[in-house]
Amino acid sequence: MEINKYIDHTNLKMDATSEDIARLCREAIEYDFYAVCVHPSYVSLAKDLLKDTNILVATVVGFPLGMNSPKTKVFEAIDAVEMGADEIDMVINVGALKEKEYDYVKSEIEEIRDSIDGKTLKVIIETSLLTKEEIIKMTEICNETFVSFIKTSTGFGERGASLEDIDIINEHKNEVLEIKASGGIKTLKFADELIKKGVSRIGTSSGVNIMKELEQDYFKKEE
Repeated sequence: MEINKYIDHTNLKMDATSEDIARLCREAIEYDFYAVCVHPSYVSLAKDLLKDTNILVATVVGFPLGMNSPKTKVFEAIDAVEMGADEIDMVINVGALKEKEYDYVKSEIEEIRDSIDGKTLKVIIETSLLTKEEIIKMTEICNETFVSFIKTSTGFGERGASLEDIDIINEHKNEVLEIKASGGIKTLKFADELIKKGVSRIGTSSGVNIMKELEQDYFKKEE
């Protein structure tokens, strides 16, 4: 299993510097990760550093709280694509979901989807704040809006992804909706468990450590 090709190598820290992003990109090249995920202000830098590779650049919209207006999120998304982003990870308005304003949540997703020129859209639902019923509802909305991914977490919530979250989503998603697990994924064991559950992308800032664990396992088997 090429676990590296599941990984969105991520640095969304508040104090991330340009040198941090340069290091992130160097690591992504070294391990041939699927993508890097960076703040919008670093999209152009990451795109330039990865220009001679197949590694994609993902960025975030409405991050991390999701409470921006839809118009602001759309502007963020368009701006990110114009700077070179290949993928957009947007945070829903969790308050609107909890108030059962489903048309608002769905419309916001559709507006962003339609504004990004066919780029991959991942919808971050922040499972740590949701009931089982709300996770189901968001899975159904992601089905209905034909987005590429439902994503568990920002990494800034009360917890990150869980196997239980993935089970709930799997029970209710359609055949084309993919799952990105993120938040708290620090070990090879957990990443492997998520992939076995059907997750097709993993957002983590621990990608290098996971790959080093994999290398250690390989050499142990060779001994």
